[in-house]
Amino acid sequence: MRQLRIGLAQINSTVGDLEGNVEKLKSYLLEAEQQGVDLLCFPELAITGYPPEDLLLKPAFIRDNLLALEEFAKFTKGKDITVVVGFVDRQEDLYNAAAVIYQGEIKGIHHKVYLPNYGVFDEERYFKAGERCQIFLIKGIKVGVTICEDLCYPVGPAIVQILGGAELIVNISASPYHAGKRAFRERMFSVRASDGVTPVAYVNMVGGQDELVFDGYSAVFDQEGELLARARAFEEELLVVDLLMEEVSSTRLHDPRLRKEKFRRLASWGNPPLVVVSDTSGFLRPMLPPICHEPPPLVEEVYMALVTGTRDYVRKNGFQRVLIGLSGGIDSSLVATIAVDALGKENVVGVLMPSRYTSQQSIADAEALARNLGIEYRIISIEPAFQAYLDMLAPHFEGTEPGVAEENIQARIRGNILMALSNKFGWLVLTTGNKSEMACGYATLYGDMAGGFAVIKDVPKTLVYELARWRNQRAGFDLIPRSILEKPPSAELKPDQKDTDTLPPYEVLDPILQKYIEEDASFDELISLGYDEETVRRVIRMVDRNEYKRRQAPPGIKITHRAFGKDWRLPITNSYRDGKRGGL
Repeated sequence: MRQLRIGLAQINSTVGDLEGNVEKLKSYLLEAEQQGVDLLCFPELAITGYPPEDLLLKPAFIRDNLLALEEFAKFTKGKDITVVVGFVDRQEDLYNAAAVIYQGEIKGIHHKVYLPNYGVFDEERYFKAGERCQIFLIKGIKVGVTICEDLCYPVGPAIVQILGGAELIVNISASPYHAGKRAFRERMFSVRASDGVTPVAYVNMVGGQDELVFDGYSAVFDQEGELLARARAFEEELLVVDLLMEEVSSTRLHDPRLRKEKFRRLASWGNPPLVVVSDTSGFLRPMLPPICHEPPPLVEEVYMALVTGTRDYVRKNGFQRVLIGLSGGIDSSLVATIAVDALGKENVVGVLMPSRYTSQQSIADAEALARNLGIEYRIISIEPAFQAYLDMLAPHFEGTEPGVAEENIQARIRGNILMALSNKFGWLVLTTGNKSEMACGYATLYGDMAGGFAVIKDVPKTLVYELARWRNQRAGFDLIPRSILEKPPSAELKPDQKDTDTLPPYEVLDPILQKYIEEDASFDELISLGYDEETVRRVIRMVDRNEYKRRQAPPGIKITHRAFGKDWRLPITNSYRDGKRGGL
């Protein structure tokens, strides 16, 4: 019985930290050696971190990445483990590559064939696509190595390797998170495994990188497409799985599909060459019980993504403490709670900045939240500055009615205070705007949009409430005070102000925004779905007119299928209006 013990090391690489990333690879290699792993796989571009973006245009970065790979390869000498690790290869061009290393030598390299160039991906900007496939003989077992998108196509490197004799497909990946993506990936990999009658081992990255967060969920599927093992979400982990390769051979004898496809497929791709890495078979040992961690419920998974993205953005950018403007509203309350879970209460500072329009209930709610979280908080009234602004501008505003300009002065004073504290103490300001507000422009440039990182930028308002309720449930008490969850949302920039003075109710607004932003539904399609015509017209108008604001917003964590930022690239100067005949 041929047995292969495979290790999937889902690690949190930092873009550009070549030395730190290599040290992490070494530590996982030592752990894998202790567990008797035969084949250890690291994520896509594990050496450089993902995505390195325009660092790839710097020759020195490419050189140093190759030196880092060489250093790690030398470290493997004397260890009976084959390692697959992602790096940037430089030949006549740059390639997104996977090195296959054994006993201190790079035995072979796979160049990524399918380069994603949609959504948040720009790989065709940097890399040349690979043009051939190989099969690696590892412990007497034929293994096909692929990189992320290579496994997304039914007719691609994986099936070519399988038809060429591969008995296992390894896929190293850096697949960013959005809600629902795990289930999509697992369905796809299950189909690839069952169609190829070949086990598939998938290793993903974890951690945050700017707007992206990587969820892990590394997994192994057997030759019938059944899930054998799954790693945790958002945590570094070495998942170790034993595979009995005779079971693959036995299943193939009862499934003739590969015989019928072989010559037709290989005629166009060519027969992949065999690269001998280690031809000695592994020894039999007691099978490890498969580990299959259950994914958390969706709301908890999103919360974990926000915590991970916040923690890594703050830490990887060298900050220790963060600063949040507390209003007594649901958004700032959720952001403060996420920050505490990500960084610890000792590293979060809240600032209450009341004005003449701030209710006593909001002040009480903000203070109660700060006490519940155990964070330091300060109260700085903006009233003196606000009055000074009004007095200064009075001659210039003479003859006009108070309006949005006066309201936004308050938001900008608050932004100025937060940035002053940030400059003085080196704290990173976390902004508190949600996706519903960002979509409609219900935010103040250089006011509540001022800051370094927008934690809930991609979280619709209705989901903000769901996340807050879930966090309270987990805490076992009203960590976020009940009154914050129950009161109507308000910016409190004028007397008796409510969000619904400007926006439709969020339970009406958010489904329209999802259809328009994430699914590109047109005006006519939205009307056909039963949404009120005037409401749709109003929402589309707000979204279309506020691209200039969104372009100036700080980065924030992507948790939906289409987030503002890398996912959304509309021109600011843009005269197209969908549904013009509808009065837009």
